[in-house]
Amino acid sequence: MSILGPVLIGLLYAALNSFIPSRHRRPFNALMVAGAGAAYLSGGAFGPLELAFTTVMTVVAFRGLSSWRWIGVGWLLHTAWDVAHHLRGEPLLPFAHDSSFGCAICDPVIALWCFAGGPSVADIIRRRVNRDSAGRIPSSG
Repeated sequence: MSILGPVLIGLLYAALNSFIPSRHRRPFNALMVAGAGAAYLSGGAFGPLELAFTTVMTVVAFRGLSSWRWIGVGWLLHTAWDVAHHLRGEPLLPFAHDSSFGCAICDPVIALWCFAGGPSVADIIRRRVNRDSAGRIPSSG
């Protein structure tokens, strides 16, 4: 499986979040990380540990309602769970052998975006333009 695809999916996820108003963006992402925590429940590869992981992710998602940092932590925890399932041979999507591997590549991209505060694409461009213009010497004339 290519690494580029999952990275692009993570970037697309962040970009699509730009369409969610900023006041709703963090709660939406807290729900997404809670859902990710339950993604492997039906497979049951790790037995009762699957329930324990879902419980931990629910607590992390709840904390994420008020903190982007916790949402980022949730995506990194999910990355570890993806790796465990990939190594065990129990992928997220049973019909896609490398789906857990791809998820383990995608999730840290989303986590980095969360650690940055979940900015919209417009916010990122605005910051870049402001930073670039702040470093210029004004011309006289």
